[in-house]
Amino acid sequence: MEDDSDPEQSCWAGLPDVCLRHIFHWLDDRDRSRAALVCKKWSRAMYSGSLWRTRTITFNGRPSRAHTFEFETALWYVKKFGKYLEHLEIKLLNPYNAVLTRKFQVTMRGLLSHLGKCNSRLVSLSIQHLELDRVVWKSMVRAQFIKNLGTFLKRMSKHLDYLNLKGARVTLEEGCDLLNSLSYLRNKSFISEVNIEDFFSLHLPIYSSTLFHQAVSKFHSLVILTFNYNCISDELLDILCKHSAHSLRTLNIKCHIHDPHGQVVWGMSWANLAKRAPRLNVNFFFERVMKHDHLARILLVEIPVRSISLRSCYFSDPDWTMRPTLINLLPAYRHVLQKLTLEVNNDHELLDDELLQLILSCKRLFFLKVWAFLSVTFMEKLLQNRVEKKCILTTIKVRIYTARQETSEEDRLLRDIYKKFKYLIDSELNYFVITYPMV
Repeated sequence: MEDDSDPEQSCWAGLPDVCLRHIFHWLDDRDRSRAALVCKKWSRAMYSGSLWRTRTITFNGRPSRAHTFEFETALWYVKKFGKYLEHLEIKLLNPYNAVLTRKFQVTMRGLLSHLGKCNSRLVSLSIQHLELDRVVWKSMVRAQFIKNLGTFLKRMSKHLDYLNLKGARVTLEEGCDLLNSLSYLRNKSFISEVNIEDFFSLHLPIYSSTLFHQAVSKFHSLVILTFNYNCISDELLDILCKHSAHSLRTLNIKCHIHDPHGQVVWGMSWANLAKRAPRLNVNFFFERVMKHDHLARILLVEIPVRSISLRSCYFSDPDWTMRPTLINLLPAYRHVLQKLTLEVNNDHELLDDELLQLILSCKRLFFLKVWAFLSVTFMEKLLQNRVEKKCILTTIKVRIYTARQETSEEDRLLRDIYKKFKYLIDSELNYFVITYPMV
């Protein structure tokens, strides 16, 4: 019972609702439920819609008792306050057998069905890394989950603005059906951001699929699209040009060694899209696609590239050399490139001079991340050029590979370099440089 004679009690009792909601916002579910027991006013605060707009539900295949409680509590609150939900993230972690995927499917069927009936304001949905092509997903369970998800997307399609199904690994037909669900009510979708990176199963040449082209043609207001290069074709670029050029700002494109990437895409198609969408930025992420002839087929000069990431994932291939890419290919973007990431096992060639010249030629480059065999003196030269304002880097993250287990000498030199350029590093740079034995 509240006692107005208690100064401390009356101070808390008179706390404005907006302040009370702000406090509740920072509490987890358990603390919120406890706080709601304090008094009627605090109990009413518990039912404020602003507290339940964003939720994450984590389904852990190897749960501890704490994880199980958190999951069950989150699920209960989503069902209780689901009508307020605007942003929903669902995580499936460590599904190591078919029993768990079946349990997840049944749980999601009930949850999505409930939200489909009570919610009319969901704008953001993320369900990443489902990996539905794994053997832990039995065919019937997989089919039922995709059916339930498709039904939910149809119900939410009118107001859903963001969808992230990265890593779903569905078939071509399943994937296109899910994408078509977003345009179910009006035969058009005005969703602004879609992430379908690794959405389709490996090895599929999506670029030649009429089904995929028809599904994407229904998107009329895309701002950000994240997907794989095996989806790229002249037809797709023409579709984006026709339906989303007025809104399109970013294309994030992943190219993996196991995805087909030998298709011919004409520079004219990219040029038309860049002309119609003048604020378009294209970011490329290459994984183990390192050979110059493969990259040259993809990285056409007409593409408005802002970021390039080249990762060999520690693999060393004596049949490829990085030098032609640094000398002949990447300088084509010297006027537009802003971010460069290189993670390469170049134990068979030195790249210090070529990399430095590339950096100095890219006048808008502000982010550099390099994991490679480099000499320590590379860092000294790079920082000296930064002091002389020959580049505008603000982030420098370098892992210097070495073939020796003992790196004390290199570490000492790096410390000396840091001392020499300490003022610059501390005042202007996000700087992190280490040595890393590759033995």
